[in-house]
Amino acid sequence: MTDIAEKQAVTSPKSDSDNRQFQPFRWFFKKEVIGSVLLLIASAAAVYAANSFLSKGYDHFLHTEITLGLGQNHFSMSLLHWINDGLMAIFFFTVGLEIKREILVGELASLKMALLPVIGAAGGMVVPGLIFTLFNYGTPYMDGWGIPVATDIAFSLGAIALFGRKLPVGLRIFLAAFAIADDLGAVVIIALFYTNEIVMGYLIASGIFILTLLIGNLLWIRWIPFYIILGIATWIAVMGSGVHATVAGVAVALLVPAKGRYNTAQFIDKVNRIMADLKYREYLSEYWYAILLEPKHLNAIHALEKACHHVETPLQRLEHALHPWVVFLILPLFAFSNAGLTLTNLSPGAAFSNTLTLGITLGLLVGKPVGVTLFAWLAVKMNFADIPEGVAWRHIMGAAMLGGIGFTMSLFIAGLSFTDPALLNFSKLGVLTGSILSGIGGILFLSVGERLHQRRAAA
Repeated sequence: MTDIAEKQAVTSPKSDSDNRQFQPFRWFFKKEVIGSVLLLIASAAAVYAANSFLSKGYDHFLHTEITLGLGQNHFSMSLLHWINDGLMAIFFFTVGLEIKREILVGELASLKMALLPVIGAAGGMVVPGLIFTLFNYGTPYMDGWGIPVATDIAFSLGAIALFGRKLPVGLRIFLAAFAIADDLGAVVIIALFYTNEIVMGYLIASGIFILTLLIGNLLWIRWIPFYIILGIATWIAVMGSGVHATVAGVAVALLVPAKGRYNTAQFIDKVNRIMADLKYREYLSEYWYAILLEPKHLNAIHALEKACHHVETPLQRLEHALHPWVVFLILPLFAFSNAGLTLTNLSPGAAFSNTLTLGITLGLLVGKPVGVTLFAWLAVKMNFADIPEGVAWRHIMGAAMLGGIGFTMSLFIAGLSFTDPALLNFSKLGVLTGSILSGIGGILFLSVGERLHQRRAAA
């Protein structure tokens, strides 16, 4: 973290508890920073591939049919669909795990802590949607109203980390919390408004699988394969039901247990009893095969390994195992597959006068900062929430501007909104333009504002 965080840890009487609370955020934050760089590289590669001599190969690569079969049953989709409907379900599963962790022990754990980012996120969805509707009401483009309501947590946190190191820690936590709340809102929007047809048989099957997961959780089943197998079954059933498969990822994640078999006190007691059985003998340090001479030592080591496994929660194990794959593989692959904006025969005048492009661009660039800041200000003024310590309104406004970096979620919803390549291209242009301008604007606003504040304080 920053020097500010380190100083706070030393000077604050609550530093130990605060540090424990921030640990999951720090781990999550570092991964997102690196991931944002990979997303940028993958996006640039996609635009290049779509507009160079590689364009035919790029298109052929994305539409390559991949078939999975078991016996007489076969399931075939293009690589693009496998990425968007399959791998992205894993992304939404990790989002669900992060949401559950934040609700239980993070920035959304108490009502007072959660209200500011949650209300801000609500404003950051409502106002962009209204701006898009203002430009596109009554047109064939209205299906894309959900595109500018999303925030890309990787890019927004990456931007504030790379260019805003002197900003308050509370601001970064606010941005992460409101982006996570925004993700939850986007999932609800996908479930409610981007489901075309319901197949009741599959929907009932998915409900049975989810109920089984809930019962397993209540019965203290902590066996990870149980949740993986039923999670895959839920994904298949939700896919068949017509509801988008990403919803299955979040639903299953919320049912993964957040408690281990042991709590920390039980774990320490167990370890102390195991260690008491490990009697040191001097000759054991002289031989590499010493453990072979003492079977009790091997048994004790196995018991220690089992105790460590039992104290770590299934939620933690899955989040730590999957998050690097999501950040370093799934999201860059999604960006490379979906960010391929075709510039051929796309004149700037026609593109930026198109109401679809305008609605998305202005929804992200203007709607996000206005919506987040306005709703957050109202929440504080009406005494529903408190602004974080050390955070000023200029910080909230800058973070709200960074919230206009829609990218991953916006591109995802664009793919659900339109199948026409021309409309999808206009959507991508709006997403990329709005996200880039929001990122640059947010960074400049925060950097310049912080410098001016420091000069006034020094004067």
